[in-house]
Amino acid sequence: MSDSIVKFEVPTTETIPLEPPDLTGEKGPLTSDVKLLVLVCLLVIALLVVAYFAAAVILPIVMAFVLKLLLQPGMRALDRLGVPRSLSALLLIAAIFAVIVAVGAAISGPAASWAAKLPEGIDKLEERLRFLSRPIQTLQTFLHQFDGDTSNAAVGPTTSEVLLKGTQHFATGFFEMLLILFFLLMSGDTFLRRMVEIVPSFKDKRRVVELSQQVEENVSAYLVTITLMNAAVGIATGVAMWACGLGDPVLWGGVAFLLNYVPIMGPFAGIGIFLLAGLLTIDVLWQALLPAGLYFLIHIVEGEAVTPILLARRFTLNPVLVIISLIFWFWMWGVPGAVLAVPMLAITKIVCDGIKPLNPLGHFLEG
Repeated sequence: MSDSIVKFEVPTTETIPLEPPDLTGEKGPLTSDVKLLVLVCLLVIALLVVAYFAAAVILPIVMAFVLKLLLQPGMRALDRLGVPRSLSALLLIAAIFAVIVAVGAAISGPAASWAAKLPEGIDKLEERLRFLSRPIQTLQTFLHQFDGDTSNAAVGPTTSEVLLKGTQHFATGFFEMLLILFFLLMSGDTFLRRMVEIVPSFKDKRRVVELSQQVEENVSAYLVTITLMNAAVGIATGVAMWACGLGDPVLWGGVAFLLNYVPIMGPFAGIGIFLLAGLLTIDVLWQALLPAGLYFLIHIVEGEAVTPILLARRFTLNPVLVIISLIFWFWMWGVPGAVLAVPMLAITKIVCDGIKPLNPLGHFLEG
């Protein structure tokens, strides 16, 4: 048997060059996204600090921007009719001022009469809440001890001084807001044009325009929907209070309309108000609880069924974050901050959904 040589050919593998990962952000966007996120967080913290210490100046500006979004559909409708922008702005601001004055005038009379009745109803309220007398006495004893410990403290401003200062502050901020709102409505899309001119690439320019349109459309739809639903809640509450014997349907409808602008906290305050009014007015106990129960039922139907259906197609927000936003902005700016909390949260979500590095934050805010 002859010897044979068997050759084995080992297949050669092609060498694949390994390149180090690009950390400059040109090929791997992770680093640039993290940097942008950190810069945005620092910017937000700086803006919040400024907003806290300069609330008297910034709050009317923010309120004017939000009202501008609310009135923008009306401005466009008047533009299509050929009305000059200055006249359109004056008409819309005059309409807002007239509504505020009308609501205040309608509520002030019944509210004054209820304030006059309040001292007479204290005895009835104390009798009905006699089972709470022991805890109240304990609390009063604690407060008296605390007052005794701080009896040497400096005396603060009187009630009249606080009211006068608060009225002056409100009037100044209100007219500042109207002035800024007038020029915002007159300027139209000037800020958007300047932003488009600053942005370098055509893709970014188009994205800025799309983001602006999304913010305007969604927030305008949200504010209009909420205003109409609050008006419906006010009308239903006024009719319900008149039917159950509480009287003054205009007063209670106006109270429900205004409180419904503050989610969660407003309806809770409304339940307490209607419970107190029922206990002061109606003799039979179960009937005295009826106003608060009817108001709670109206709020459940509106807040849990009707409004979510109307707004779900545009955006949904995480309810836990809504509560946190309400508490935070109430701490920052008081009641106006609580009113602005949800619109500002909605604007934040829309902007985060439109900017790719901020998409995770927008997804986190989603309900």
